[in-house]
Amino acid sequence: MSTLAALSVAAPANRLDPVQLFLDADIVVQAVMVGLILASIWTWTIILSFSLRMAGAKRRAAAFEHDFWEADDFDGFMKHRARKDIPSARIAVAGMGEWRRSTKGGVRDRDGVRSRMSLAMESQVAQEADDLAARLNFLATTGAVAPFVGLFGTVWGIMNSFFQIGVQESSSLAVVAPGISEALFATAIGLFAAIPAVIAYNRFSHTVNRFEARLHRFADRFHASLSRELEKM
Repeated sequence: MSTLAALSVAAPANRLDPVQLFLDADIVVQAVMVGLILASIWTWTIILSFSLRMAGAKRRAAAFEHDFWEADDFDGFMKHRARKDIPSARIAVAGMGEWRRSTKGGVRDRDGVRSRMSLAMESQVAQEADDLAARLNFLATTGAVAPFVGLFGTVWGIMNSFFQIGVQESSSLAVVAPGISEALFATAIGLFAAIPAVIAYNRFSHTVNRFEARLHRFADRFHASLSRELEKM
């Protein structure tokens, strides 16, 4: 007996084939599977893109803040080094903008100037955090909904299997097993989409919160520096 023939004999006659399970499934179950697969693909796209975006934002913010605090003239530094793709830079721009507007005609109310500068920078910090977390809602939605969508496909498939029992007037396991397998495959895909989404959402939410806290610290430190300058006026 040849090696190929021996392998053919050794191999099981039947095995779990995800592609065949999909092709043999009811049209409703197939639609559920396709939706969950698309949700899983989009989930991984968000995970990869967010990871790259967050890493770049941290790197640029760290470099900008280092150079910013080394500068002797914040105003001159912002004119030559400010970049629109750096969250810290946009916060500094918001603070400097409010500083210029509030001190242009002289300072009459120092506490009012401080309050307006704080509000301007705090608002920009909130905007930066919202922009970073904008796409994370899809991860939360997928993590919460995907298992139930998969369960719907499973329930529908099992209902269809019981219907086949009635049509064929046979309760043999061979009659219902394929349909149940196809139905359970929908739940498996739902979990495959939901588990990474939940893990990524929790991790990324923590990352955004930490980065937001960093931006708050930068805004507070810059506000203190501007307040000291205000005392000299």
